[in-house]
Amino acid sequence: MGSKPVNIQGSCVALVTPFTEGRVDEERLTALVEWHIQEGTDALVPCGTTGESATLSHEEHQRVIELVVQAAHRRIPVIAGTGSNSTAETIALTRFAEQAGADAALVITPYYNKPTQAGLYGHFRAVATAMKLPLILYNIPGRTAVNLLPETVLRLAHDCPTIIGIKEGSGVMDQGSEIIRGASLNPPPALSGVEGPTPFTVLAGDDALTLPILALGGRGVVSVLANIAPRTMVELCAAWREGRVARAQELHHQWFPMMKALFLETNPVPIKTAMGLMGLCREEVRLPLVSLGEAARGALVQALKASGLLSLKVAR
Repeated sequence: MGSKPVNIQGSCVALVTPFTEGRVDEERLTALVEWHIQEGTDALVPCGTTGESATLSHEEHQRVIELVVQAAHRRIPVIAGTGSNSTAETIALTRFAEQAGADAALVITPYYNKPTQAGLYGHFRAVATAMKLPLILYNIPGRTAVNLLPETVLRLAHDCPTIIGIKEGSGVMDQGSEIIRGASLNPPPALSGVEGPTPFTVLAGDDALTLPILALGGRGVVSVLANIAPRTMVELCAAWREGRVARAQELHHQWFPMMKALFLETNPVPIKTAMGLMGLCREEVRLPLVSLGEAARGALVQALKASGLLSLKVAR
């Protein structure tokens, strides 16, 4: 699908990977995909941070991507998480996603080895030139110890036509603003074989920053909250896109406490706990992650009750 344009916008759920007794629960994962499609989610993002990609084996990682692509069945885009701290491994995982039929890949900045901006440019350029699959960069310095700067993002966007966007998770709004402004003033080239400019897509990397990013000209969010409130995040993004600013603001303020509660401890522990309480999947996470602490659990339960989500418990 690499030579075709892909329209990424709105609520892109950072899909959890459900486990049952240490193994990927394939039946539950497939059910979650179907539920998201029925709820109107705009795109699926398996094998990201929320999907616990760091503790999936290569075989599990590939199987999750394969299952999500098959279950989605071309109804909504699948943006497969394929990044690693090794360029060769990233290329291999991204090539698998392309062959499996993913619509795009979400490629995180290499973690732990702390490359320079030149190293980051070289890494992403190598991945982009190895295949035709559209790529979305993923910047999250709090997880990786390296920050992909706006000038590097814009250089990559211009030099690599298949790099179509970024999930900006630095939490620094100036960075999102610089990228959006730079791409607007000097639009990147189109995808190979597609006439006209391809808009560079900036997605919020944090639910609480969805509305600010949209206001700057971003196109959506890779959402944790969408795992339990998919319609809410779809509506928030659609309301802004359609010019219903007051409604977008209302949803932001209404759901802001829930957005913050999902980060009481390390993601995805709180969201999996919430999903367990709602009957969407087990709370199970893999070491070195552990179950939510009692104090945080109490606060999360209160947030879920206040938002009305516990009354929407879904039968497994």
